[in-house]
Amino acid sequence: MAQMTAVQITRAGGPFEVVKREVPVPGPNQVRIKVQACGVCHSDVFVKEGHWPGLHYPRVTGHEVAGVIDEVGAGVTAWKKGQRVGVGWHGGHCGQCVPCRHGDFITCLNLQITGFSDDGGYAQYMIASSAALAAIPHSITPAEAAPILCAGITTFNSLRHSGARAGDLVAVQGLGGLGHLGIQFASKMGYRTVAIGRGKDKEPLARKLGAVRYLDVETVNVAEELSRLGGAAVILATAPNSKAMSDLIDGLGVGGKLLVVGASADPISVTPIQLIGQRRSIQGWPSGSARDSEETLNFCALTGIRPMIETFPLEQAAAGYERMLSGKARFRVVLTM
Repeated sequence: MAQMTAVQITRAGGPFEVVKREVPVPGPNQVRIKVQACGVCHSDVFVKEGHWPGLHYPRVTGHEVAGVIDEVGAGVTAWKKGQRVGVGWHGGHCGQCVPCRHGDFITCLNLQITGFSDDGGYAQYMIASSAALAAIPHSITPAEAAPILCAGITTFNSLRHSGARAGDLVAVQGLGGLGHLGIQFASKMGYRTVAIGRGKDKEPLARKLGAVRYLDVETVNVAEELSRLGGAAVILATAPNSKAMSDLIDGLGVGGKLLVVGASADPISVTPIQLIGQRRSIQGWPSGSARDSEETLNFCALTGIRPMIETFPLEQAAAGYERMLSGKARFRVVLTM
């Protein structure tokens, strides 16, 4: 059997190991992807450290996968060998549970998560369900596409379902991996986009990405400034800091929504009075289905939105992972094959 290079985790909390494995064979309704790029996401920590229920080791993680279909399994008719495709968090769904019957596949009660339920993209080849595939436009490179399949879809999909309309004030908290894409999406969607960050040095980048105003949390009371601007229809909270999110709630306008996509284990603090009088709300948002990924990629191709990335070769996955954990990456780490 042909061999491939893969980077696996043998046990919870164990190191990344560069190994040789047999190239996998697709089963019915599956395809084999020749991986060209795979993003390194903070959620990979759950697999690396064993903080996710039901994990089995050894495991190859990675859920921001861009590549080319190398082989198709029996029953696959909608996809062909040679097509450029991507796979994100959504690795497949049961089709039988109540969310699936409503067409809400990302909240499937039996959701298959790429790189969690099965091996992901830290390898030269991977197997994917045909239901999890998103076509990648030719104008987007594999390394650019990879983060769009996680950070991109999460920010794009949450904003387009937020209820905000063109011309509304939308603030994006954080200029990291999620935030730098969220600002671009908000601007291209026609929102009056305000960026919220720490430090005056981030203002030039925020404006370059499309923000019409930058608020530095070190020098102004952001909630008060947003209120002076009329109150935000949406605050997209991308930085995983619950205290910082809590401090923004009074910056929401009437009917405003704190849209949470930055995952934190700490509670968000809010009083009922803060919510009731202005009809404010707090909502979380997961990423989306394969079709949502494809629509995100198409929007990026149409508008020129791209992630800012740093690349590492597959064999240096451990270094890329540490770079991501350090918070110093600008802004997404991508492994290339």
